[in-house]
Amino acid sequence: MRTIPLGTSGLEVPVVAVGCMRINSLDKPEAERFVQTALELGANFFEHADIYGGGDCEEIFAEAVHMTPSVRENLILQSKCGIRPGMFDFSKEHILNSVDAILKRLKTDYLDTLLLHRPDTLVEPEEVAEAFDLLESSGKVRHFGVSNQNPMQIQLLQKYVKQPIVANQLQLSITNATMISQGFNVNMENASAVNRDGSILDFCRLHDITIQPWSPFQYGFFEGVFLGSDKFPELNKQIDEVAAKYGVSNTTIAVAWILRHPARMQPVIGTMNIERLQDCVKAADIALTREEWYAIFRAAGNILP
Repeated sequence: MRTIPLGTSGLEVPVVAVGCMRINSLDKPEAERFVQTALELGANFFEHADIYGGGDCEEIFAEAVHMTPSVRENLILQSKCGIRPGMFDFSKEHILNSVDAILKRLKTDYLDTLLLHRPDTLVEPEEVAEAFDLLESSGKVRHFGVSNQNPMQIQLLQKYVKQPIVANQLQLSITNATMISQGFNVNMENASAVNRDGSILDFCRLHDITIQPWSPFQYGFFEGVFLGSDKFPELNKQIDEVAAKYGVSNTTIAVAWILRHPARMQPVIGTMNIERLQDCVKAADIALTREEWYAIFRAAGNILP
């Protein structure tokens, strides 16, 4: 599969990340087939979080991939920590304990990347810096990132954290594209002109932080999938027309729309369906034209000024 640099990490990663949040919905043979198919497709970047399935998802993945040192060499593993029941926790103690538990469940000695899972308003960045230094010096984590953080939150961290932030996970899909639509409406008196995220898209591009879009097929906040939904007839018509032109599925085009952006994003695909995973991977080989990209954007209800 086509690869991109992961921020300034030096890692070359597949343009599609395999999200493992739902791997606990599969039985053991299904999980083994899914992981093996992903590897055969070149999708060897697997994305986790310690809260997924209460940790079960990481254990299931390790069993499914038959984790050994030789297997580990061919994987790129990312996990997240910081969410606790009813709160967020970026304390040094919690980060260190979380990573130890993640490594145990994944049956590995190190993570390629660790992300802080959503912002913690009680964060003490000095503690995060201490935790990151210990994790890096011990070899337990090689690179670091965040999720759902705006530019000022990242800059606050980086005042103390010496390691570069290489990734930022943000919600983005054709129907949830405020980080893009705001850029079209600078200085306009309309709802799309509201800067909801501090221009995080431009910030990440300026600072070589890879955006990892999550829920690339969802509208709203987990309200449903826009593909095939009668709530988005014009959008689906446009996507289907483009899909027919390229001889691929609507799933492929939805991912290709994100990959067409020059920010070189790495969408996190959450499907556990092998056929849909294959469709997502095909997007790496499709470059939508400017006309096609904009037509899909407008069909989602976005108005150009």
